[in-house]
Amino acid sequence: MKKTKATVSLLTASALVLGLVGFNTTVYAETGTSDLNIMLETPVESLDPQQATDGTSFEVIADYTDGLMQMDADGQAVPAIAESYDLSEDGLTYTFHLRDASWSNGDPVTAADFVFAWQRAVDPDVASEYAYMLSDIGQVVNAAEIIAGEKDKSELGVTAVDDKTLEVKLNVPVSYFLSLMYFPTFYPVNQAFFESVGDTFGTSPDTVLSNGAFIMDTYEPAATAFHLTKNDEYWDTERVQLPGLNYQVIQDSQQALMSYQTGALDTTLVNGEQVDQVKEDPEFQTIGAGYLWYVSPNMDAVPELANQNIRLAMTHAINREAITGDVLKDGSLPTYTAVPMQFAAGPDGSDYSADQERYADVCAYDADKAAELWAAGLEELGISELELDMVVDADDAPQKVAQVLKEQWETTLPGLTVNLTIEPKKQRVEDMQEGNFQLGLTRWGPDYADPMTYLGMWVTGNSNNYGLWSNSDFDAIIDECTTGDLCTDAEGRWARLYDAEKLVMDEAVIFPLYTQANAEMLSSKVTGIEFHPVALNRVYKNAAKTE
Repeated sequence: MKKTKATVSLLTASALVLGLVGFNTTVYAETGTSDLNIMLETPVESLDPQQATDGTSFEVIADYTDGLMQMDADGQAVPAIAESYDLSEDGLTYTFHLRDASWSNGDPVTAADFVFAWQRAVDPDVASEYAYMLSDIGQVVNAAEIIAGEKDKSELGVTAVDDKTLEVKLNVPVSYFLSLMYFPTFYPVNQAFFESVGDTFGTSPDTVLSNGAFIMDTYEPAATAFHLTKNDEYWDTERVQLPGLNYQVIQDSQQALMSYQTGALDTTLVNGEQVDQVKEDPEFQTIGAGYLWYVSPNMDAVPELANQNIRLAMTHAINREAITGDVLKDGSLPTYTAVPMQFAAGPDGSDYSADQERYADVCAYDADKAAELWAAGLEELGISELELDMVVDADDAPQKVAQVLKEQWETTLPGLTVNLTIEPKKQRVEDMQEGNFQLGLTRWGPDYADPMTYLGMWVTGNSNNYGLWSNSDFDAIIDECTTGDLCTDAEGRWARLYDAEKLVMDEAVIFPLYTQANAEMLSSKVTGIEFHPVALNRVYKNAAKTE
């Protein structure tokens, strides 16, 4: 075995780079004003690490849970619960050696906690949307077969050799495997505790356990305010300076800015006209968030959207520069690729999506071309007008973007009417997952620093392939890059991923809009929040707040 020894390194306060939030108005007597007051745009959807799917939930789960690895200030994987690891010469076996760490009920964190959690993730009865992270992405032995119901979850390629040793076997070498280990789907769960709380798991402070930097002390489902307190029993507690995290959900950006200006919030997002108001303030900053915002057409349920000319017309009719420059004004970048910019670097170190004109023939703002394609599509369908509904989050920015999209489409494409259906994010996501939509304005953030975090969504049958698009050539390319000869050929793999992306773009499987940046206010009293475009947008372990 070739030994790759990983050592623990303390994270230093980092330069700010971006996340997705703002901050709370409640002051807790036991922690005082040193708590960090954090605004969320949307409520937490789930505190079950194997069921959560959204960035807000991931952030909060990571506040109180450590996985095998964690992110350093530069986004690299460094040890957390795993104090070190060995990697076999063939790249197929990871052996993680766990440190002494404990759950908030006093139980030690053991290798069995990871085995139980990972088996839950692939269990068909649990139906985790992120099960594919272990199969298609992580390539853990037997994960795909278990998900398909062909093998029992006990046959998953993860073994507790003893309490402090976890062995993981892969089908093929996975270059980014360690970075998956700080993603919440791979976080441990204490089986005895889980079984003791049953269906209430993750619904209150009494039904979650912490092994991380903070402990949840107030929470209820769909809470608009909740609080976490520093975990004095955390294995790295000396590093944690904040006494607590104080969250509040504020969906109205003007209300959030006013709360920030009164000192009730330590940071808040701003957009649109607000940016013009505060952009000269030294506490204003713009940071890349990594999310790709796009429109998903339901090609499976809406016959008109199954027409390629209709879809191409709609994507050519979008003026993305107007959306980012005139509406958002937060530093978000117009995007014309299925994989967004500034998160994945290739073998030569270059940004995978630096060339935003790569697919200009099928994705660019061209009103005349859009009108021609539209006319052709209507003729093919034998109709002269079309009415479509688009589901949109109830948050401020998506509603503004949706209104502009509606105006652009209806202006450029004669006979088109677009109705906007505003829903809470949780409902909107459920509707799209169930295929109960025609058009959906949605976003996806990178779970790990590789184009597959996006391209993997369009594989036939993937739970995030909302429009149920299926293309055998695309699936074959992805197979080549994940389990075939190219999985160990970095340059060849990169080239083939572009081939896969081209299929997505040529068929207008999605209408890319912009790569999100966050314009935000951050109090000068706050330092050390680490912002990342991948997996966990914000990490508070090194954060501090002065009085």
